[in-house]
Amino acid sequence: MTVHQEARVRRRARLRGSTAGRALAACMVGVVFSFPLAIMAVGSLRKPGLPPPGGLELLPDVLWSGNYETAAGLIPLGQQLLNSVLVVSTAVPVTVLVASWAGFAIAMARPAVRRLLIGIALVVLSMPASAMWVPRKVMLEQLGLTDHALVVALPAVMGTTPFYVLLFAFAYHRIPRSLYEVAAVEQASVFRIWRSVAFPLARPTMFAVAALAFAAYWGNFIDPLILLTTEDDWPLALGLRALSALEPTLHPLYMAAAVMATAPAALAFLAAQRALAPRRDLET
Repeated sequence: MTVHQEARVRRRARLRGSTAGRALAACMVGVVFSFPLAIMAVGSLRKPGLPPPGGLELLPDVLWSGNYETAAGLIPLGQQLLNSVLVVSTAVPVTVLVASWAGFAIAMARPAVRRLLIGIALVVLSMPASAMWVPRKVMLEQLGLTDHALVVALPAVMGTTPFYVLLFAFAYHRIPRSLYEVAAVEQASVFRIWRSVAFPLARPTMFAVAALAFAAYWGNFIDPLILLTTEDDWPLALGLRALSALEPTLHPLYMAAAVMATAPAALAFLAAQRALAPRRDLET
């Protein structure tokens, strides 16, 4: 075996060891974060009554699936679930589209203008969200846009948050400028360059922003609480608030509703996981 072959073997061994270490660390982190979800799922199958004497229990003595039907009867869970689906199905695509356009504009700007735009985005990002609650409510009331489920999705027309815009800007900035120049030589418009070159190459960022926006709008509690007064317009996150006020003996009902509220978000992240993973052909 030559020196180069021995070095290649040692490098592969180190790579396998590093991969195994990362996999072990990921499994440990996954167990830590999935433990509360498991407790929630187990708690939803417990019969309503006094909590177990020892506190948490790994598995109830009697599995009780009627909590899901009972929880849906206490609040309009089906309508609120549809409201949440309506909000995210509208807000997520609009957020991805607007944030990608704004990020592309930043990436294509001159260096001085790019630094100025990034600075403005960071300043806006540093502002507390609570500072906009009252002005936003007053403005929407003046426009007559309150008391509708889609009001919660209005921030999507501004990209939801400058953080998503910066993610796209950094992703587009990492694309070689030669690709943009070739498209410009072919007399492609700015929109065509974004659609044919930039956006397809920023596919992982698109899925990341979509997943983050989905989680933000699906679990949004403050905006519906401020802007919506009719229970039929509430999203599911706000509907859970009514069940949280139940007495402790009925906590399995709240757990069942929480499972129904958490499952779509978990499925969305699992669906985006493969798109977020790096491609092996690009690594090699």
